[in-house]
Amino acid sequence: MMTGKRLVISALVLAIVQIGFLSWIIAGRAAILRSGKEVLLKIEPVDPRDLLRGDYIVLGYDISRIPVNMIANLPADKQSSDDTSIVVRLKKGADGYWTPTTAWFGKAPVQAATDEADIAGHVSAGWGLRGEGDTIAPDYGIERFYLPEGQGMAIQNDMRVRPFGIKLALAADGTAQIKALMDGDKTLFEEPLY
Repeated sequence: MMTGKRLVISALVLAIVQIGFLSWIIAGRAAILRSGKEVLLKIEPVDPRDLLRGDYIVLGYDISRIPVNMIANLPADKQSSDDTSIVVRLKKGADGYWTPTTAWFGKAPVQAATDEADIAGHVSAGWGLRGEGDTIAPDYGIERFYLPEGQGMAIQNDMRVRPFGIKLALAADGTAQIKALMDGDKTLFEEPLY
């Protein structure tokens, strides 16, 4: 049985460990937002409301569907994904939006050039036969953006009539964090650093 002093010390140690873990998570996200490479992706809306967390938009991107024939290291006998990581190489277009140029399962064999960026994702849904239009759907962890209460529907309706974008910050390993929701060149909502 624990004495009062040992119980207090154990509780303090546990609290310090929990605070340290949460601080580590927040500091990692803030480091990406502060110093990651910025890219702008064109988005498509899906759904504007979550009963527990408020208004949000589910985001779809050009990089949300990758053609199977774009994957450079796809083995000839591979017929479906097997829950694996993927890296998608992006290049900035003339319109300012970044689009996919090639992809690799696992890691990219060469580092991205200065006018390119790599985004890391995870593939759990696969494809069937290797037809001309077969695609895979990576998850990058940037598929939702939460908005102030009551603004989800208005923004979703606006997204149907004019282009919106998401400004991302990419870490060197391809980890992505949403930095801001853009309406053309105008920043609508910016994620706080902490």
